[in-house]
Amino acid sequence: MEFNIFVVEDDDALFEALKTGLETWSFRVTRPNDFDEVMRSFLDQQPHLVIMDITLPKFDGFHWCREIRSVSEVPIIFLSSRDHPLDMVMALNMGADDFVQKPFHTNVLYAKIQAILRRTYAYGDSQTDILEWNAALIDLKRGLIRKSDVEADLTKNEFFLLIALVKANNVVISRHDLIRKLWEDEQFVNDNTLTANITRLRQKLEPLGLSDAIVTKKGMGYMAITL
Repeated sequence: MEFNIFVVEDDDALFEALKTGLETWSFRVTRPNDFDEVMRSFLDQQPHLVIMDITLPKFDGFHWCREIRSVSEVPIIFLSSRDHPLDMVMALNMGADDFVQKPFHTNVLYAKIQAILRRTYAYGDSQTDILEWNAALIDLKRGLIRKSDVEADLTKNEFFLLIALVKANNVVISRHDLIRKLWEDEQFVNDNTLTANITRLRQKLEPLGLSDAIVTKKGMGYMAITL
């Protein structure tokens, strides 16, 4: 199994050194394309482990650790030159798995990475179950959608409909097909129930600014669009 390690480090020289070293251990190494969009890159890459600096452009590593922890239990190692005990305490309290100070011994870091990967993935893959849609994150495990600091907690039927429409990727799904899908999932609905669920789904998406992203195609069905 090839493990993907996501390195959030803005020092280009250090990143290249880490990348070269980790690749000799057969890891795949990626980094954010834009340090304002760390979460977008994280979701795109779906890494097995994150190495995170604290001092970063715009938002610090603590911010991104909180964001990642809101959607994923992926292992996180902080790698920082900051040596105050409170920094380590804060990192671990936020859910980091380890804290390594710069300068560091390369073999020690690699040993920590190997140990964490063995411990984490010995019992199966813990890939994130997250979809991104119109700058919102859809949590497939918790049955909710979140945009910035606003969350919408959906019923099972509402969530099922949202996922079906989003996964269709700008393609219309007929009312008949949606009802059939819900019946197959043992959610017994009729035409009126489908209409009511779509209406409630739009209402719950409104605080996120996404009510218009569920479109009715007259005589055809419904479609989730990209705004």
